Amino acid sequence: MSQEIHGTYSSEPGEPAESAEPEATRRAADEAESSRASRGWWDRNADEYQSDHGGFLGDDRFVWGPEGLDEAEAGLLGPAASLKGLDVLEIGAGAAQCSRWLAAQGARPVALDLSHRQLQHALRIGEGLPLVEADAGRLPFRGASFDLACSAYGAVPFVADPVRVFREVHRVLRPGGRWVFSVTHPVRWAFPDEPGPEGLSVAASYFDRVPYVEQDEAGNAVYVEHHRTLGDRVRDVVAGGFRLVDLVEPEWPAWNNQEWGGWSPLRGNLIPGTAIFVCERD
Repeated sequence: MSQEIHGTYSSEPGEPAESAEPEATRRAADEAESSRASRGWWDRNADEYQSDHGGFLGDDRFVWGPEGLDEAEAGLLGPAASLKGLDVLEIGAGAAQCSRWLAAQGARPVALDLSHRQLQHALRIGEGLPLVEADAGRLPFRGASFDLACSAYGAVPFVADPVRVFREVHRVLRPGGRWVFSVTHPVRWAFPDEPGPEGLSVAASYFDRVPYVEQDEAGNAVYVEHHRTLGDRVRDVVAGGFRLVDLVEPEWPAWNNQEWGGWSPLRGNLIPGTAIFVCERD
């Protein structure tokens, strides 16, 4: 799970080491600017992210989001025993924790991420996995190369054109392949990104699709996140050539007492924080 899960209205935005705190705003951000911002943000912040969240993510767990839903329990890619021998692409892999879990089940994962620094953390944890540094909208693989594709908070929330990503995933999957990805639940965009009671009152229009941008003093984006409504996400999945077979909204479990950005037991017990889309390629 490579995303900081930065949220929509962060009160403490990620700060580039070499400059002042960026300004948070809402404005247009195209594909190129979004990609540059994501690569730069993750290269600057990967160390802190892995230090802060590596314990929760583990070295070889497959966690779908801050709620802690584990693929070993959920089986959204299929029963663990069925993964043996399958070619799997993880998009937005971060330090490749999910790919390590897949490899332990006998799958043949490839971990892809836009950030060079995130992939260096994958090497730090352990060698042996194929790692690819590339943009999710331009996958460097031949068609029909994989049986499954997955992304735990990686890539999809940060791209200006998610349909392009989905079409690329469709291209590299074999017929019958499954594509499962998790994102911030769209309803969260209407609420402040705060873990306490202040995060329980609607503060913005759910239908406002203007991207959330953090920009430096020169107006250059250093972090970009794109909002899509739930209906938008479903239409994007279909436009990408997939059939939606399930939409999972994990409930907050009693054992999880951590706060992660705007995610917390208080909010998690009242409103959904994560949406997981389970899609299949016909």
